[in-house]
Amino acid sequence: MGVNDDVCFNCGARNPGLWGYAPLLRKLGYNLGFVQIITWGCVALYVVTLLFDPAGIRTGGAFAFLAPSTESLLIFGASGSIPVFMLGRWWTLLSAGWLHGGLLHIFFNLLWVRQLAPVTASLYGSSRLVIIYTVATITGFTFSTLAGVGITIGASAPLFGLFGALFWAGRKTGSSEVGQQALMYAIILLIFGFLWPNVDNFAHIGGFVGGVLAAVWLNPLKEENYSHLLLALVCVAATAISIVMSVLFAFI
Repeated sequence: MGVNDDVCFNCGARNPGLWGYAPLLRKLGYNLGFVQIITWGCVALYVVTLLFDPAGIRTGGAFAFLAPSTESLLIFGASGSIPVFMLGRWWTLLSAGWLHGGLLHIFFNLLWVRQLAPVTASLYGSSRLVIIYTVATITGFTFSTLAGVGITIGASAPLFGLFGALFWAGRKTGSSEVGQQALMYAIILLIFGFLWPNVDNFAHIGGFVGGVLAAVWLNPLKEENYSHLLLALVCVAATAISIVMSVLFAFI
């Protein structure tokens, strides 16, 4: 396989040589290491938010078991109408997707990440996976904030963005099974969100819409290019900066 081959002859992956940078980038892991970045980033932040205020850890309820305190979540980048409008922390629209409010919350979200991210990457490419995930995070928490949700967190907003991207890929490429299954799961989880207390369905809906819009813009029928890789790196950097800004501004 050459570095300039458009697709892998075995699995059909787009730009398998990654324009000659494959040996370096593959060291980061599958999908440019983004699944690992999400997994370990979310786990690390979850542990840090627990350790920052151990006296405030909550244990009541299934999804609230081992939940970090509200103060700790605000310091590390929770979003919503309170942080954005009252505190002026607009960058939390990005950082909030990396925080979680309980052990089961983070477990199920990361489980879905490991299921959806590789499929999305196979249809759009690794770089565009990062872009879709980031766009859906922002749109999800923007919807939630504008709807008046006071404080909100969780990776479910960008996860619904992946559902949206897979739904659009199914319509665009003719892979109806992928698109229909993604839509079905999104609807089931949305219904579950209405039945379960304290679930931010505004973020879910906003994430889905953001995923579809990003997918329309990126177009799964077109190949990845250098600009996608560059934008993906910018997205990762912006996410890290948003978390750092949250912590710094909390103590200024």
